[in-house]
Amino acid sequence: MKNKIKILFITLCTIGAFFLNSEGIYQNEISGSSIFTQGLFVVCVVFFFLYWFYQKYMDHKITVPKKILSALFTFFMLFGNSYLLIDSWDLVFGSPLLFGLSIFMAIGYFFFFKSAFSLLDQQLAKWKMTPFKKVGNKYFRQFLDWFNRHPFLVTFLVLLLCWLIYIIAFYPIILSPDPSFQIKQYFNEHTKYIDWVIQRDPAVNMTTHHPVIHTALLGCCIQLGRVIFNDNFGLFLYSLLQVLTLAAVLSYTVYYAKKVGIPDKYRFFLLLIYALVPMFPLYAMSGVKDTYYTAFMILYVLILFDLVHVRKNEKISLKYALYLLVVITLIALFRNNGLYVVILSLPFVLLVSKKNRYCLGIVLVLFLAITQVYSKVLIPALGISEGSIREVLSIPFQQTARYVKEHEEEVTKDERELYDKILGYDDLATRYDPEKADPVKNMYNKNTTKEELSQYFHYWLQGLMKYPDTYIQATMNNVYGYFYPNSTKWYVYYKYDDRITQNDLVDYHYNQLEPLRQVLSSWGVSFPYIPVLGLLANVGFSAWIMFIMIGYLLEVKKKKYILVLSPLLVSLLVCVASPVNTYFRYAMPYVFVMPVLVLLMLKVRKEGENHV
Repeated sequence: MKNKIKILFITLCTIGAFFLNSEGIYQNEISGSSIFTQGLFVVCVVFFFLYWFYQKYMDHKITVPKKILSALFTFFMLFGNSYLLIDSWDLVFGSPLLFGLSIFMAIGYFFFFKSAFSLLDQQLAKWKMTPFKKVGNKYFRQFLDWFNRHPFLVTFLVLLLCWLIYIIAFYPIILSPDPSFQIKQYFNEHTKYIDWVIQRDPAVNMTTHHPVIHTALLGCCIQLGRVIFNDNFGLFLYSLLQVLTLAAVLSYTVYYAKKVGIPDKYRFFLLLIYALVPMFPLYAMSGVKDTYYTAFMILYVLILFDLVHVRKNEKISLKYALYLLVVITLIALFRNNGLYVVILSLPFVLLVSKKNRYCLGIVLVLFLAITQVYSKVLIPALGISEGSIREVLSIPFQQTARYVKEHEEEVTKDERELYDKILGYDDLATRYDPEKADPVKNMYNKNTTKEELSQYFHYWLQGLMKYPDTYIQATMNNVYGYFYPNSTKWYVYYKYDDRITQNDLVDYHYNQLEPLRQVLSSWGVSFPYIPVLGLLANVGFSAWIMFIMIGYLLEVKKKKYILVLSPLLVSLLVCVASPVNTYFRYAMPYVFVMPVLVLLMLKVRKEGENHV
């Protein structure tokens, strides 16, 4: 009887967590008919399901890492919902009633996640990585035979075939603002980026705000297209090269999965994900730098897995070392923060790969030498200006803007004068966007001195000491979506951007297949909202999967495999420091690699079960 009452209480808590209209309570707009966000019928159905679910799984014991994860996910859900709805944590702390309800909801979330881990444990204990059973259909059997004999080639051809409709519809390329500005920079047009920096050479309008090598690749393809046919064809050459690169890298993940013993059934599902989930072809046709960067990051993650799992007891060859050097160098060249991803991941591999410590050390030294020569010698020699320091100051600038908005009466005259000189004070509060730092940091005064910046941080620290809650909220409001699965924003590109057509700089235009583009765009935009399947493209859920992997790796005493996740975890930290909340392309590396990484880690966990 006591246990039934406990289950009933926890079921009610979870119903409150899932359906309680806390925003209505916060705004004093609640009524008897709006106490829940869903209708009474739905609430009742879920109630009976949860009651059964808790009877079956709630009392099963789970390990400490999973209890920690349950608490962590509970935190993400409570605060993520509050920031999504009202841009603050007041749905949790706004009143004694809301705080009490939040505790009630936290209990519901915690036991739901705890029970979900119990269910997952039971399923994983029974689950085996088995291949397809005997296939009756002769055509599918023949396809599987080809697929097993030539995993890379078959995957590559299938992807190109399935992506062909996107290639045709969005010919020559999908240009968004960033690559459009990069093309203008390549042709030495004046852009906003040069206004943000101290120009190194008055005759050169390019900056390192965007990776120079990617800017050069875009521009060179356009010039080559002009020689062969026209500008539009040049842009298509770029997108074609990018499509082939991404398709080849994804095909390699299928080949590598076969190499390490993943059965054909799971490799086939991997192929289906790459072929049918719209984010892959849409970003393959998009001119953003993140597509190439993500492809190289996928290769890097597989290399780390290879070093930890396959080659843990053997020395790598010179060819393999050169391959690693090329991949990590491309990571650094195709995204400015790629350097930090490598520096904060590869050195740790030296600690576990004793036989390759010397070779990997040389690779790391060569990598640092190449990147330093590139950034400190070649870039200055070309007269290209350094990007603005403001790009790494999104967090403090957002905190200052929120502080000014909420506590303007506390701002002293000296603070106001300094903020005005550095960021522009008069409209600072109105420019503040809780989920996007660009309106604030874009007004940064490029002539700010080191002394003024030092004084700014002195005032920043004073504000932090006085109102730590304001500073914490400013950051949480700007990053919650990277940890909250219910937030989906800034997902895919598909619109026509005419920036480079201005002043007849480049002749860029879509074809006449607008209806087809609308259908494909609608499919791409709606995909994240499809139940279950949409989680493949969910930024917050992908972060959760990484955390779950860490928990299970610790459980089966395979903690060295966390090194495989290290570049992705650094990418997540980069997202936290970024100017935009839930920006999909910032999270692309760990979203795109997740399908194959889950298979690899499931194999590791299965192997580790016998050693616990």
